[in-house]
Amino acid sequence: MIVNRLRQFALIAVALGGYFATLGATVPPYAADASAWDADTRSAVRLIAGAARRDSMPGIVRAGVEFKLDAGWKTYWRYPGDSGVPSRFDFGGSDNVKTATVLWPAPRRLRDESGNSIGYKGALVLPLAIVPQDPAKPVTLRVKLDYAVCEKLCVPATGNMELVLGGGPSVHEPSLAAAEARVPKITKVGDSGALAIRAVRREAGANRPRVLVDVAAPAGETVDLFAEGPAPDWALPLPEPVAGAPAGMHRFVFELDGLPPGGKAAEATLRLTATAGDKAIEATTHLD
Repeated sequence: MIVNRLRQFALIAVALGGYFATLGATVPPYAADASAWDADTRSAVRLIAGAARRDSMPGIVRAGVEFKLDAGWKTYWRYPGDSGVPSRFDFGGSDNVKTATVLWPAPRRLRDESGNSIGYKGALVLPLAIVPQDPAKPVTLRVKLDYAVCEKLCVPATGNMELVLGGGPSVHEPSLAAAEARVPKITKVGDSGALAIRAVRREAGANRPRVLVDVAAPAGETVDLFAEGPAPDWALPLPEPVAGAPAGMHRFVFELDGLPPGGKAAEATLRLTATAGDKAIEATTHLD
């Protein structure tokens, strides 16, 4: 009886082996399109892969850093405003990476007890544009990320992520493409688009010089403006809306405060980002 049962088990094993061999031949090998989450008690980060898009980004390998934030928590834009810490990326451990550029979707103005900050709440993907050393080979992206998450207090966080990017299909393509669409479009001061920074001028203020910016935007949209200096150590205040704009436009003003020691406003290059609904633009201006 024992011998017969052993023969039965052997026949079943042969049959199952043939079944799984046939199944394996019809299912393509699994290729990860996301890294594991690196999480703490308030947030988590991971890398996601994007599909190849030769039409709009030739030679670029697309990826993104996806954030999960607990309800009520936020993280920051490349310039955090009055308070906060911007994310810092280290791509130095990657293979076959010539350059890696972080693309920042349009942020929100976040008001709380500590002042005005600039950043994000809820779901967030920061797109990455990777230029490989050798386009014929896959990219192994390794990212060390230092960032902050804040509710009433700010807490430092870190993430260590790794993902091989081959340019194949990815289930994360919709969320990555949506984040890329929210990256501000590069324009010029004086453009005539529906959303445009029409004019920038510097004038004397009560305490120090200030900058006035007129923004054209579609009717009914909530409009905001952010200003950055020529270097990270410029801590410019957030522009505030004021009356007096021409018809169909929104006027913002900010003082030339927060310059680093030795910093001069004259001939400085400022970067201005305007948002209206789900649209955003970016333009640079040289102060006279």
